[in-house]
Amino acid sequence: MPDKTNSIAGKFLGKKVSGSSLYDPSLLVAVPRADNRRQYKIDSNNLLFEGWDVWHAYEFSSMTENGVPVTRLMKMKYNCDSDYIVESKSLKLYLNSFNMTRYGRNTAECLEICRATIEKDLSSKLKTAVSVSFIDNNAGRIRIFDNFKNIMDTVDESSILVEKFKEAPEVLSAEETGVIKENYLMFDSLRSNCRVTHQPDFGDVYIYYKSSRHITEESLLKYLISFRSEFHFHEECCEMIYKRLQDILNKGDELFVCALYTRRGGVDICPCRWSAGGALDDVFVLTDTCKYARGGIKQ
Repeated sequence: MPDKTNSIAGKFLGKKVSGSSLYDPSLLVAVPRADNRRQYKIDSNNLLFEGWDVWHAYEFSSMTENGVPVTRLMKMKYNCDSDYIVESKSLKLYLNSFNMTRYGRNTAECLEICRATIEKDLSSKLKTAVSVSFIDNNAGRIRIFDNFKNIMDTVDESSILVEKFKEAPEVLSAEETGVIKENYLMFDSLRSNCRVTHQPDFGDVYIYYKSSRHITEESLLKYLISFRSEFHFHEECCEMIYKRLQDILNKGDELFVCALYTRRGGVDICPCRWSAGGALDDVFVLTDTCKYARGGIKQ
C-alpha cells in the first residue's frame, strides 16, 4: 500500500477528490527529484545526461467567455535539471479546473490565456521554465523511431528464463567487440508501478547507444523486464535505465533512453535522457508538429 505519510498521499490519496469546477492552481503538487537520484548516485548538481520531461494532455478543455468549449491536445515540457517534477494526479486535477473556466472572446484568445496561465503556474511550482503549447488538429508528424528494432525480434524467447522482477542491474552484461557500432533497440512491454498510487504503468522504451561494447540483447531484455515490480515515477525509471547502461559502457560513449508511457486519465509522460552531443538530440521534443502515442510518434 502507498505510504500515507507521503505529502502527496496525504493531500489526495485515500480521499474523495472532486477537484475544482473553476481554475485552481493550489491543486498542483511538486515532488523533489533528488531522493531517488541519490539512491543511484546521480548528482543533480552534475548530471550525467541531458534531457526533457515531456507531457501530453490529450483532453485539455476550457471555454470562451460565451461558454463555447475549446478542446486541444496540450503539450508541456521542462528540463531534467529541474529540482522538481509535477505529480501526475495533481496535474490532472489542475488541468480539469480549466474545464468550466471562461477565457477570451474566441478560441485563439482562450488558448493563449490558458497557455500563459499554465506556464506561469507550473514554472512557479516547479521552480523552472516550463513550456506549454497546444497542438493544432491538422499538425504534421515526425518519426524518429523507425530505425529501432524490437528487442524481442533479436532473442529466442523460448530459451530465456526470467526470475527477477525488481530492478536487477546485475543481469546486464556487455562484451568488448573492438568495433564501434550504433545500436537501436526498443522494448514494447515495459511495466513499472507508480510509487505513490502503486498503479501499474505501461510503455515503450527506446534505447540507442554507440559503442565498441555490445550489451547482450538477452541481458538487456531481462533487465527491462525486472522493472515489473518496481515502484517509481516514469522519470525515475528512465534515469535508472540510463545510469545502469552508462555504467557498463565505455566512458564517453553515446547513449539515449526514451520511455513513452501510455496515457492514464488523459495524460501521458515521455521522459527522454541522452548524453551531451549525442547523435540523437532533443529535436523531437522541441517541435510542436508531433505527438506521442504508444509504439512511436503518430499523428
